Amino acid sequence: MLDAAATVMRERGLAHATTKEIAKEAGFSEATLYKHFTDKTELFVRVLAERLPAFVPMLANLAEGQGTVLDNLRLVAAAAIRFYADSFPISASIFAEPKVLDAHRAALRRTGSGPHRANDGVVAYLTAEQGLGRVRADADPASLAALLLGACFQHAFLYQFTDRSLDVDAEDAAERLVAALAPAVVP
Repeated sequence: MLDAAATVMRERGLAHATTKEIAKEAGFSEATLYKHFTDKTELFVRVLAERLPAFVPMLANLAEGQGTVLDNLRLVAAAAIRFYADSFPISASIFAEPKVLDAHRAALRRTGSGPHRANDGVVAYLTAEQGLGRVRADADPASLAALLLGACFQHAFLYQFTDRSLDVDAEDAAERLVAALAPAVVP
């Protein structure tokens, strides 16, 4: 069902994908779909978590004090760029219809999900590294996370918009974006 949902959401966008279309693509009835998922937003959240490049789960597995901070942030940035690029075709359409966006926001609040989770994960990682003395004491983890993920988001958006491939560029872009944060990291 998740593969079918990912296919339909990529083709039609979240706002225009219907549970009926998703069920048909999966070869099930719409009633069967609702036995497994409460609504389309739950499907969307599960597609993001299980059918797109791992990103938020990767953040939960970052271990402070292991590797270098910059290497870890490069991994985060490359994963973020891929995740954002893959999720744009699915999620961009929700902004076209205020009622759909409001319903989606409410469902995300209900499930405790949402795009802020990525920032929360990077902030938690940087704060832990700061506690170990590996990130400067005067650095603001929330601002660093916003700068990094915001730049990753913009990079992915521009590549989606121009219809270019991210196969090699995500790694190169991650390297350049993280280099901008180097002054906040204790060598």
